[in-house]
Amino acid sequence: MWRGESSSGEVTMEIVTAHWQRSLTMDVWSLGKEHSLVKITAPLKEKGVATLKVEKNMWNYLPKINRVIKIPGSMMMASWMGSHFTNDDLVKESTFVDDYTYRLSFSGLRWGQFIYEIECIPKPEAAVVWGKVVIIVLKEDLIPLEELFYDEDGTLMRTMTFSEVRSFGRRTVPSVTTLVPADKPDELTRITYNRLQFGIDVNEGFFSLRNLKR
Repeated sequence: MWRGESSSGEVTMEIVTAHWQRSLTMDVWSLGKEHSLVKITAPLKEKGVATLKVEKNMWNYLPKINRVIKIPGSMMMASWMGSHFTNDDLVKESTFVDDYTYRLSFSGLRWGQFIYEIECIPKPEAAVVWGKVVIIVLKEDLIPLEELFYDEDGTLMRTMTFSEVRSFGRRTVPSVTTLVPADKPDELTRITYNRLQFGIDVNEGFFSLRNLKR
């Protein structure tokens, strides 16, 4: 999302692994990239489970035991909601612009489309997981197509693709994000926006531990 802009919506997250599949429906709210609140609405057995992010801090709420758990730094690389996304993905999204330097590594025709390829290299002092991130966007409207994540040795670790561009009010964005780990190409996590609204009436006070449990 754009820094400082508020949004809300409903998403479906489909998780496919070698041993099981599951689908979650969630309500989401965000304010820029520093504040977000996610609440599971289906299936029934997980309804009410929620995650709150405020800048670099994260909490989970487990309604079955009525307990709020703060996510420690040691758990940042753990799976988020059983998906291929990690807790670190949510936290580091808010600092990505500050953690990396950027250069245009390619501009031209690829896959029948004019694209920009941007290489993102972490700054020496940045506490980040990836050795390099490559972002590919459409040249005309800067809509993202793909992000590739590499480790410090330059090995591709995972690929995130963006598809099914839709208009949600005044914004045109990809409605589907698919994450595939390089070492498990038959697995994936797919997030689909069913509903998305920008510019909602919400402030920082909404993203509270009280609302996490509500």
